[in-house]
Amino acid sequence: MANLINLERATVGYGTRTLLDGVSLGVDDGQAIGVVGRNGDGKTTLLQILTATRPPDSGRVTHTSGLSVGYLHQADDFAAEATVRDVIFGRERTDADGEDRRADHVWAADAESRSVVENLLTEVALDRQVGQLSGGERRRVALAAVLLAGHDVLVLDEPTNHLDVEVISWLAGWLSRQRAKTLVVVSHDRWFLDAVCTNIWEVHGGTVDAYEGGYAAYVLARAERSRIAAGTEARRRNLMRKELAWLRRGAPARTSKPKFRIQAANELIANEPEPRDSLALQRFATARLGKDVFDLHRVSLRAGEKVILDQLDWSIGPGARIGLVGVNGTGKTSVLKLLTGELPPTSGTVKRGKTLRIGYLSQALVEMDGSERVLDAVENAKRITELAGGKEVSTATLLEDFGFTGDKLTTRLSELSGGERRRFQFLRLLLDEPNVMLLDEPTNDLDIDTLNVIEDYLDGWPGTLIVVTHDRYFLERVSDVTYALPGGGRCVLLPGGIEQYLAERPAANGVAVTRPADRNETDSARERKTGKQLSRIESQLRKLDEQIAALHLTMADAAADHVRLGQLNGELSDLVQRKESLEEEWLVLADG
Repeated sequence: MANLINLERATVGYGTRTLLDGVSLGVDDGQAIGVVGRNGDGKTTLLQILTATRPPDSGRVTHTSGLSVGYLHQADDFAAEATVRDVIFGRERTDADGEDRRADHVWAADAESRSVVENLLTEVALDRQVGQLSGGERRRVALAAVLLAGHDVLVLDEPTNHLDVEVISWLAGWLSRQRAKTLVVVSHDRWFLDAVCTNIWEVHGGTVDAYEGGYAAYVLARAERSRIAAGTEARRRNLMRKELAWLRRGAPARTSKPKFRIQAANELIANEPEPRDSLALQRFATARLGKDVFDLHRVSLRAGEKVILDQLDWSIGPGARIGLVGVNGTGKTSVLKLLTGELPPTSGTVKRGKTLRIGYLSQALVEMDGSERVLDAVENAKRITELAGGKEVSTATLLEDFGFTGDKLTTRLSELSGGERRRFQFLRLLLDEPNVMLLDEPTNDLDIDTLNVIEDYLDGWPGTLIVVTHDRYFLERVSDVTYALPGGGRCVLLPGGIEQYLAERPAANGVAVTRPADRNETDSARERKTGKQLSRIESQLRKLDEQIAALHLTMADAAADHVRLGQLNGELSDLVQRKESLEEEWLVLADG
């Protein structure tokens, strides 16, 4: 495998911090590398060094001769008067036949180009000036330009920002088909990383650790490394073990095709319970909230001429954990504001329980007293907060878990980065001890480690939770049911979750599904069949686990009856063999 980019003993400092300390690594032809790490640890800096847009303080970076590298920055520098067509195809761009690539009949004749334009720029006119676009639209234009430019290497910094679930799914498929191209991507979207990447780089403490496989394999390898480092980072190991259990048992396991061995994963999570005790949380939530939370009766909600809800009846009870999805602009944020009372319904009634204490995390970074320091701002609010079952957590523990330690404790709020302010915003929300939480895009600007912490706290938080997010992994991880706003004023329950939403969405809107040129109906049918087979096997495995657990209890009761014990032991062997056979079948299907 040819080496395309090589980094030799690169060191980069920022103020008093060393972001990269003598890092040596290489990018090989055909690799798809996901870059992860905490906010501020140097992920973007690493991309800048790899793309030669900034030199290292010491060391060097080399590219193979004639290498073309496309770099999606977090910010763009488009000329305001340039049109979208100019940006994505170039002002003077011709194809091999000398035709202007900006002409619709030229780019539309190429299936991959057409797929990019149709999926990223559905509602953006190509002759519109970029200076008139919103931030999200400009981001999509920048991504389209990089994808269409024909580069040898794509380097993408948070490409899923401002994309909804459908487009993220399309992008993962598009990049996966470009296996001849090389990819380096920074993202906090774990579903996307696992769907696309063949390798993971973790940036931390000035170093870069490399792992083979996608995100699921990375979690396993990282957990094993931590287990070997005896006695260190106990809390971090526990979080990783819980996430590994979710990857192995949960919804993403059906689609992410984890590359790790089943035996190794099972050993690591053998005694790991389900992420949360839903029954206990339900009881505790009912005690805090009573029977009524939100009751919507024939509610309609409009924004100008746009119908968001039309004559909707919806009852939301204590302990409900709801994920709300829909394409950008369908009114998800408006629905949250309707529930808080910030927006009145156009017609109908919204009844709220008498004991509600609503915590609302908006997409905006709320204004804070910038002169306050982190520790003072938290301790002035509360020193102890309570989780499910009366468990108390100190502010010191919360601050540590959310990455506020050492000098960060005395940092003024005005000096926090966007990601740090988002972390602090969520921490303050927990301290207020709401019994209803409405979260609007809570994963924005957060790194994966922080998302793990938030998921862990939500596992023990008793109350009604409604989450709006395009982060598929986070939504499936923290919610129990999924609702969608498919348009036409409807809000519908999706028993099949995100998979059902993606399958039904195009048909519901009367539009044709954009299909890759190299993927036909047979491929799609085969994938659907595989998904059903995996679901069937997982259901059988759950039943076998229950039977094995019950049999162990029966064997304990029959310990003095050797004849009976021998019969039960034979039954146990049969069950174990059936389980092992099903696990092997699951692995073969999952690895495709």
